[in-house]
Amino acid sequence: MRKMLAAALSRVLGGVPQTPSSRVLVASCNYSKDATFEIKKCDIYRLEEGPPVATVLTREDGLQYYKTMQTIRRMELKADQLYKQKFIRGFCHLCDGQEAGCVGLEAGIKPSDHVITSYRAHGFCYTRGLSARSILAELTGRRGGCAKGKGGSMHMYSKNFYGGNGIVGAQGPLGAGIALACKYKGTDEVTLTVYGDGAANQGQIFEAYNVAALWKLPCVFICENNLYGMGTAVGRAAASTDYYKRGNFIPGLRVDGMDVLCVREATKFAANYCRSGRGPIVMELLTYRYHGHSMSDPGVSYCTREEIHNVRKTSDPVMLLRDRMVNNKLASIEELKEIDVAVRKEIEDAAQFATTDPEPPLDEIGHHIYSSSPPFEVRGANQWIKFKSMS
Repeated sequence: MRKMLAAALSRVLGGVPQTPSSRVLVASCNYSKDATFEIKKCDIYRLEEGPPVATVLTREDGLQYYKTMQTIRRMELKADQLYKQKFIRGFCHLCDGQEAGCVGLEAGIKPSDHVITSYRAHGFCYTRGLSARSILAELTGRRGGCAKGKGGSMHMYSKNFYGGNGIVGAQGPLGAGIALACKYKGTDEVTLTVYGDGAANQGQIFEAYNVAALWKLPCVFICENNLYGMGTAVGRAAASTDYYKRGNFIPGLRVDGMDVLCVREATKFAANYCRSGRGPIVMELLTYRYHGHSMSDPGVSYCTREEIHNVRKTSDPVMLLRDRMVNNKLASIEELKEIDVAVRKEIEDAAQFATTDPEPPLDEIGHHIYSSSPPFEVRGANQWIKFKSMS
């Protein structure tokens, strides 16, 4: 088992060699407009060829990816702090360490495409257009939250983003259904259905595979393999950890999920495959989370601090992008530090709002059950309590 886990970790850490951050050169203000980078070759299954092994990164895109990943990182660290201060209650699953996944996936699709994911959803909420302010306010259950304080960590939504789903693997068939709607309407849109390695063993995932392949639905099934399902290493829970081959009759590819450029190019490849009418495809993102499964899990009983430190030192997605940009004169260290300062201020302001905004009043508890409906009464905890519901 230890050998299997070591092999999985080596795949996470075994991307294109990067220059250590201590050796990064300070770029001059004479910035390059773009640069070409080698990216790790994807493992492919039932495909004649995979995504490219080199890609161009523009300065504009690089700065956007960096700021977005830093914002998600800081937002998750602030959520950790607010949880420990008891401003956030209940379930809370953080995604720090996995930022290259949500940012790279968004960079590879169109705003009109669709995304549905698991309960580890905060990063996807941000990349799909929600503000850090509305996300943190939702975590603290305030009126200014993106679901008006009624959804919490696992139930946030935005345009063409369908959550945050609290039931393990439930987003699988839902994602296939969204893809069915895309095909039925003839919109040329695709659906990204994201789930974890723990959910990959769920029967409903395979049912979704079957109907998506049968009807050639434009669905990209994406397994975020962070090596642990809750506190169980993948090798102890799955007879086969080649999750990109799990579709059997569906093509697949395994991607370096710590490299935002690799994820972006693989997503473009997969989305184009689906848009061509050839049906679904499976992507496995090899990634790593720095926190435990949830805030109730310290995350140190099943993986060592040395393991986490090694990933941070060699494969951190924010560090890898920063080093690439500085070494290729797409940005300077000083410029990126200015972004860091601005991000910290944005998150501090968002946290201040999230802890001072009022909670939703009790008489609004029945609102927003339907998107458009005349007002009606909803029964409360017993038949004598009634609440008015308004759209």
